[in-house]
Amino acid sequence: MSTPAGPSDAPLPTESTAPEAPPSAAPARPPVPTFKPSTTILFFLFILGIFMLFDTGLRNEVAGVIGALLQPAIGFGSHSANTVLLTMLLAGLLEMLATALAYNWATDWVKAAKVAKWNSAFRKVQLEAMRSGKKDRIEALKQHQQRLTAMTGEVSMAQLKGMAVTWFLVIAIYTWVGIFIVSVSTNLGGGGATLLVNMGGVEVNLLGKVANFLPLWFLVFSLYTVPTSIVLRRLLKHYSLRRQLSASSSAGTPPVGGA
Repeated sequence: MSTPAGPSDAPLPTESTAPEAPPSAAPARPPVPTFKPSTTILFFLFILGIFMLFDTGLRNEVAGVIGALLQPAIGFGSHSANTVLLTMLLAGLLEMLATALAYNWATDWVKAAKVAKWNSAFRKVQLEAMRSGKKDRIEALKQHQQRLTAMTGEVSMAQLKGMAVTWFLVIAIYTWVGIFIVSVSTNLGGGGATLLVNMGGVEVNLLGKVANFLPLWFLVFSLYTVPTSIVLRRLLKHYSLRRQLSASSSAGTPPVGGA
């Protein structure tokens, strides 16, 4: 008479009878970067600006396209040389407004301010750690340094997007202003070498050379654009910061009254 098998009589599991281990989960794939047309356009403008810097023909062609838009609107000076200064002023305002808007659009001013503040504070802590000579403290700061480096890179890349537009427009509009001044000089009988305008009661030749290589019109146009750029960028930065801070404070404000 057979007796029922007890627990000690149960067969030991072998390789053939052992349950199979569950398959390991596949490693997570990094997210596929999304296609951004704006990034492609900005990269194209930056590369185009580099080629324009060295290729006179391409630079003049692009300036001609932009001039087809600017000439009917602000192309003064056909009958009077002094009105050329008004064209230069308006062209400088349009250029700096467009570049300031692009720079402001590409830059997160709140994030940039935070990163700058954190970098300044981190450098002080890092300097104190190096002076103390404590290796464990220096090692502990490396993780924070890597994070700050990544955030700084993000801010810098965002600012480069704005610089791509600035780079392209500055080259194109400066070139158009130079072509426009030469054309006005030719129309008024200056032969493309002389264009006398009254500045502060003194007649000066915009096509004359400063230091034997820099055209005077280039210097005058820069005096229009550089201060305008500084003022517009500061105004837009102040506006963006106030807008972002107002939005964040309103989002964190508790509702008035209670249930």
